[in-house]
Amino acid sequence: MSHEQVFTNARIVLPESVISGAVVIRDGLIADISESPTRTGEDLDGDYLIPGLVELHTDHLETHYAPRPGVKWDLTAALQAHDAQIATSGITTVFDCLRLGSDEAGGFARGEMRELANVIEQAQNEGRLRAQHFLHLRCEVPCPDVLEQFSDFEGDPNVRLASLMDHAPGQRQFQTLEQYIFFYKTKRGLDEEAFRAFTQRRMEASARYSARHRDALAERCAANGIFVASHDDATLAHVEEAICHGVRLAEFPTSIEAAEASHAAGLSVLMGAPNVVRGKSHSGNIAARDLAERGLLDVLSSDYVPFSLLHAPFILADTVEGLDLPHAISMVTRAPADAVGLTDRGRIAEGARADLVRVHRVSGVPVSRAVWRAGNRIA
Repeated sequence: MSHEQVFTNARIVLPESVISGAVVIRDGLIADISESPTRTGEDLDGDYLIPGLVELHTDHLETHYAPRPGVKWDLTAALQAHDAQIATSGITTVFDCLRLGSDEAGGFARGEMRELANVIEQAQNEGRLRAQHFLHLRCEVPCPDVLEQFSDFEGDPNVRLASLMDHAPGQRQFQTLEQYIFFYKTKRGLDEEAFRAFTQRRMEASARYSARHRDALAERCAANGIFVASHDDATLAHVEEAICHGVRLAEFPTSIEAAEASHAAGLSVLMGAPNVVRGKSHSGNIAARDLAERGLLDVLSSDYVPFSLLHAPFILADTVEGLDLPHAISMVTRAPADAVGLTDRGRIAEGARADLVRVHRVSGVPVSRAVWRAGNRIA
């Protein structure tokens, strides 16, 4: 026997427009969309009804697992805390980032991320989680053990995305030493001599490992059907390298030049929603709003603040000329879903999965009033 739900008196954000009307859900799928004012159902009181948000790159789980230096939290408890915040932020599909590759700058021992992935899978099977979780492997290519850590995930169907990143000084995110000094000298309390030696070791590791690890990881991802993302591309050479590696997603380009080249090549350009909310990059690189104004921004990610993924599209629609709310909402719904082949969600359309968020917003910060995944209330 089929199960039907009806939401009425909603401002429904469709892919190209906003209409006032009703949405019918049947057996977890969107069955009908209409502008009928007389339909009987749950009255949403004029609130927005938008697709469930799709998050491709969040480091948030790591902050629950390792909340303080030297502290590792219970894996299941950390995951459930992360999942609860994800869901109440309107995110119904999340790609949890797991860092692969360890060195003196950070990372986890081999086996830790595999154990965390096992807990995610078990928690999903046990019905503990509200959102649907996939895995995004953040591969630190200068680390000598990144290939060994990656091998622990080959054949895992939950791994849908891998990003190839290098945070060595003098390139990409840290093209200048100013921000690198803040991240790795000031925060770590290193003196000049210690910082100089640390920087030299990082640059040597990048020169020794990065290129061959990028090649090897791109090849392994292709063999395993894993989508590949570049990370912090700054130059045309970086973009050309990404294209050769079969990259589909350009994460956090650090220059207009790289963003333009990525967009022109058909890569989906991803920037951080916190960048939009703050109006600038936390590491001093380009502002996401600048890319949006140039028509170069395709996807937003919450990165380190889950709720920013709901907040940022409304800011863009308010502040960027020519960018309407449906287009802004698509950056956190349809565009990220399509970028990783999840064409069953990310839009309010007949036949799509009923991942939906009720959003109240008159001005300022929006309020997530209710969240459904496949028609089931999760927040």
